[in-house]
Order: sequence, then C-alpha cells, then structure tokens
Amino acid sequence: MILAAGVGSRYGGPKQIEPVGPAGATLLDYSMFDARRAGFGSVVVVTRPELATAFDRIDATVAIQRLDDIPAGPAGPAGLTMPPARTKPWGTGHAVLAAASAVSGPFAVANADDFYGRDAFTRAAEFLGAGQGSETPGTFAIIAYPLRDTLSAAGGVNRAVCRADGDGWLETMEEVVDIRRLADGAYEGTDTHGRPMRLAGDALVSMNLWAFTPAVFALLRRGFAEFLRQAGAGQGEFLISHAIRDAVRRREARVRLLGTRARWLGVTYPDDRPRVAAALRQLVAAGEYPERLP
Repeated sequence: MILAAGVGSRYGGPKQIEPVGPAGATLLDYSMFDARRAGFGSVVVVTRPELATAFDRIDATVAIQRLDDIPAGPAGPAGLTMPPARTKPWGTGHAVLAAASAVSGPFAVANADDFYGRDAFTRAAEFLGAGQGSETPGTFAIIAYPLRDTLSAAGGVNRAVCRADGDGWLETMEEVVDIRRLADGAYEGTDTHGRPMRLAGDALVSMNLWAFTPAVFALLRRGFAEFLRQAGAGQGEFLISHAIRDAVRRREARVRLLGTRARWLGVTYPDDRPRVAAALRQLVAAGEYPERLP
C-alpha cells in the first residue's frame, strides 16, 4: 500500500508524481519495483480525487482518500462531523483506512515520496512471510532508519523517533519537528510541547514503512474516532505513528523495530530533488536498478 495523497506543501506541489529517475521514474515506481522483488504481489495506491488519473499508467489498484470518509458515515459515531473548514487530507492513518476494502492479507505501507531500498522491503516481507504477524493482539513491524541518514540539507524535517525495549519491541514513538543538524554536528528538533530536543544521529526514526496485518484496521478506526473527538482535530493530522503508539500503550499491539541496510532518499523541499536524482543515477550505474524500470 503506497500512500500518495499528500499535498506537498513544503515541496510546492504533488511530489508523489515527480519524475526523478534517469528515465523519468518516480519514487513510487522504485518502491513498486523493490516491493515486487521482495515478494509482494499486488499494489494499492491511496491518493486524493484530483490525482487519481495520474496513476492510470501503473499496474495498481487506486483507492481514494476522501475528506468526508469518517467512521460510520458522514456523521460518524456519537454525532462526529467533518469540520467545515477542512481542506487537506486527514493524514496517513486515515489514508490506510481508505484502502481497507482493497486489502485481504498481510501488507506493507510506504510513502510515495520516499525511496526505501530493496533491503527495507525485504525485511518487511520476511517478517510477514515468517508468520510473525498475528491478529490478536496485532503484531506488526516498522522498518526504521538512523536519523542522520534521513535529513535534508534544505531545511528541517519532522520524524517519529522510535524507542524499543531490550528485546527489540517498540515501546513508544515521539513526534519531533523541524529536526536539523547543528554546526557542532549534533541534531536538534522540537518536541510536541514546543521544547528543544537533542537527538543522537543513530536514533532510529520512522519513515512510514510498516508491515501490517488486517488487524491494524480496527486499531486505526478506533484511533481516528478518538482523534475526531479531540478539540482542534480539524487542523491536525491523524498519523499512523500516533495510532500505533497509542495501541502499544494499551497493549493492543506489538511492534517489532527492524533496522535495514538500505539507503533512504526523499524529497521534502525542491532543493532535495537534484540530490535524489543524482543518487538514483549512481544506483543505476552500479547495476542495482535498470535505467528504465519495467
């Protein structure tokens, strides 16, 4: 499942359809190629209505994330309604729910504007293929990357910092915004309370690559209903990381934190595009990818 409904506010447009590969491939195309090499069979792309036709060219099911798609119909449970001023998509957690009807078994979730690398998808496929995903409680995995490898030279980035117990199970995820590398080589961002937060370069962060079973849908529905009940939900986003963090706290989910040897690439700002395009050319030259993806 590839999430491609974002508005790309910092990039200035829909980066999920931006050609960056040597022959014009998008980062979504590379994810599809790597996922299929890792053993995933079909692809579902979640996007917003105005971008739906942009994905007619690929072999994938297209699911539409709609603003008025909230739990139990337009009014939602307990009289919940959509804030009238809402214009942007509800967030990644809601996007996964938008594709629930197209999923019947274990699946991975990835962002359309991130390059994850073959090894990352292989780790997800191995986790699910080994039968480690279970229905009750939900047992999932997240493939995480060292913070230092996920920054942008063009500006600050937002990341969910993952913390695991001694056995490799996720304990919590903390959203940190505007993370930058400082002049002294340290890393700093701002926590959810607006306080400066120092971070280690090897801290593992979520880039939204998950291994799920259909058990996640019930957790996301519950989380989204709770999100809608909160004051100010009309301006915020319901993120996968928020829902899974809360489910772990309630002991309704277990999440294995997995590292990867893969290199992450992404476009947050327009100035990131040339760097990503150059890195992809290097990977093609090294024989890791064909110049023109099939």
